[in-house]
Amino acid sequence: VATPASPTPTQARGTPACVDLALVLAVYASCSIDDWEYNLQREGYVPAFSDPQVIKAIRSGPYGAIAVAYVEWSSDDQQAVLADWTLIHDEASAETFAAKLKASDRHFMARTSISGGVDFSVAMLGESGIQATRRAIDVSGDGVNNRGRPVRDARDDAVKARITINGLAIVNDRPQG
Repeated sequence: VATPASPTPTQARGTPACVDLALVLAVYASCSIDDWEYNLQREGYVPAFSDPQVIKAIRSGPYGAIAVAYVEWSSDDQQAVLADWTLIHDEASAETFAAKLKASDRHFMARTSISGGVDFSVAMLGESGIQATRRAIDVSGDGVNNRGRPVRDARDDAVKARITINGLAIVNDRPQG
């Protein structure tokens, strides 16, 4: 099992950041995700962080910044941080984060534990030291939980910790291997 990263994003002068949102992008990378679906997930985030409307939205909050991390997950014991906590407050910091995503490699091809991905993301948020107005996990995937604890329990624990979970279901008519 990978250990959640815990560094606090810092501003230029080295002071801890207060942000409007601490966000974990939890991307599914199991054997049911083919290359097209995998790229759909990752490559969807790359241009999003380069979009002027996204930058404007990030800068429109009281702190004008978010902290974001990118995690891939598969089975209950397979999670990896591909882009650690990054403070995004302008075009340059967003481009740096997008470049990290583009440069990273796929890690897993196992079973499906949505609960494992959520639990890992909750731990990252809890151990980060980030001061955030809101905390969220964006989970994407195409499968059902077939490993680990029940996904309902993981969701309920996240909600009790005041973490919002957003889900993006990948649905298509292409045959699966």
